[in-house]
Amino acid sequence: MELTEEKLDERHLDAREVVDVVVRFAGDSGDGMQLTGASFTLATALYGNDLSTFPDFPAEIRAPVGATFGVSAFQIYFGSEDVTTAGDALDVLVAMNPAALATNLANVVDGGLVIADRGAFTAKNLVKAGYAANPLEDGSLAGYRLLDIDISAQVLAAVEPFGLGHKASLRCKNMWTLGLVMWLFDRDRGATVNNLKTKFAKRPEIAEANIAALNAGHAFGETAELPSGIHVYSVPRARSAPGLYRNVTGTQALAWGLLAGAELSGIDLLFASYPITPASNLLHELSNRGDFRVGTFQAEDEIAAVCTAIGASFAGSLGVTSSAGPGVALKSEGMSLAISTELPLVVIDTQRGGPSTGLPTKTEQSDLNMALFGRHGDTPIAVIAPATPPECFDMAREAVRLATRYMTPVMLLSDGYLANAAERWRIPRVEDFERTPVKFAEDSGEFRPSRRDPQSLARNWARPGTPGLEHRIGGIESDYDSGNISYEPANHQRMTDLRQAKIAGMARDIPLQAVDQGAASGKLAVVGWGSTYGAIHQGVKRARGEGHDVSHIHVRHLCPLPRNLGDLLAGFGAVLVPEMNTGQFARLLRAEYLLNVESLGKVSGQPFKIGEILAAIHAKCLEAEPAR
Repeated sequence: MELTEEKLDERHLDAREVVDVVVRFAGDSGDGMQLTGASFTLATALYGNDLSTFPDFPAEIRAPVGATFGVSAFQIYFGSEDVTTAGDALDVLVAMNPAALATNLANVVDGGLVIADRGAFTAKNLVKAGYAANPLEDGSLAGYRLLDIDISAQVLAAVEPFGLGHKASLRCKNMWTLGLVMWLFDRDRGATVNNLKTKFAKRPEIAEANIAALNAGHAFGETAELPSGIHVYSVPRARSAPGLYRNVTGTQALAWGLLAGAELSGIDLLFASYPITPASNLLHELSNRGDFRVGTFQAEDEIAAVCTAIGASFAGSLGVTSSAGPGVALKSEGMSLAISTELPLVVIDTQRGGPSTGLPTKTEQSDLNMALFGRHGDTPIAVIAPATPPECFDMAREAVRLATRYMTPVMLLSDGYLANAAERWRIPRVEDFERTPVKFAEDSGEFRPSRRDPQSLARNWARPGTPGLEHRIGGIESDYDSGNISYEPANHQRMTDLRQAKIAGMARDIPLQAVDQGAASGKLAVVGWGSTYGAIHQGVKRARGEGHDVSHIHVRHLCPLPRNLGDLLAGFGAVLVPEMNTGQFARLLRAEYLLNVESLGKVSGQPFKIGEILAAIHAKCLEAEPAR
């Protein structure tokens, strides 16, 4: 969508204007909540609001209907100012069954709007959700504005002309509900209608039935005599720089960043992976991009995937592999091989709750220690982490640049929240990117695979089969000068030091650490990495608005750390590190810089809320106040 300085559209005369809103759609995994949320997100982005989303999936592929552990939800926070998280408390909850109400009601603000499908509140479903009585009738929802509608009956009437049958007709409930919510927030239905026609092009009767349900839900909002206090909300457009914008998830941005990195480096890319939640969508996205310099390969297991990627790098392409925590653990020996052979490799870890199978659909940041230290021997690798879904594009390009420039593996730490969440992204101009072409070795008559660039310490990269450049590399220690196998103690010391120096030297080639918000020194620095960015940003922003002396520092390069980070942190009286683990980055900073660093850990499988960050800032600021 192209944003310009056009005048705002006419508003409903009776609309109530609000700055921002948090809406959550929740129901069974078969109720289409993800599609509903994605459609509403598209309409909201086209309208011009800033936004952030949070799809929340159940771990079971298809849990029993009506079970609380099978609730699928989609949350969107949108407004007229900068939005960097999916929001805290809910202003509107759409509950398609009792289980959705039971698992989400505690997050609704007092006086918030609850839209419930009365037709799904059957005796059987109430028991499954743990209700002794129907909450729509027993007064327990008196503190909220309740709109309970028999959506099932409304949908059956709306789609009856299409002859779909009872079961297929009820599958349109999500579109009826979407139409109602679109009326509530004055969203346009055009994009949803077009998408339905495209999605069901071979089944036009399905498309028309869903469109009819969508329009019927919208008409219900326009014509029904709704309870007092339920009306259209107007959320003004966000002020945005002119340009071309689109919604993007972290996974999409990662895929496109890898493609851009390959194009800018002038190298082919092979992506080899094995399916695992929540990392699989990266393979799906790249497999559809055959018009770029990328090939994809679904391996039979994680070890085969990383070894295939290493083979691609040996052959003169860039090997990329991805997984979640359990799969990355299996790839560790392969990563050590890439370090020993000094081949470029990009490893993407979309972190999830652990250990073992753990919480496969929930988010966490607990793989940092594994990324930094989880290999045998002294085998350091570069580790980077994007902070937002759009930033995944830039950090994927950075991973390609570092891996090919330094001939070493680079691990990029994403997580379940970043991968699935969506934000608005201003599409960059390709001509603004710096090209970083890869230079392969040429036959000079004195070729050795161990010859190095004096600055980057990267060894020669020669394509196999090139006349005069025949060579061998492997996992056994190699001689520093010749590249041949060597068991000499002094040589192993030298090669170990070299591997350490190569990663440490990257610090000269990465940006200095900046302060994301606030002053470069003061009472308190809140330091984050990865997907905690949004909550920290908003928490610090609100605290500064209250007059607190607090700054936000977000680290994207985790190994090596930016060379000015220690001096920057030393300028603050206290350092607080919120992260979705038990304090791994806080311990790293404490050990590296010998500073008093306090950890704020969270391992619930859910991202931080703004209120949690703000409460921690308040507590630290009270500690810093002198005693009276």
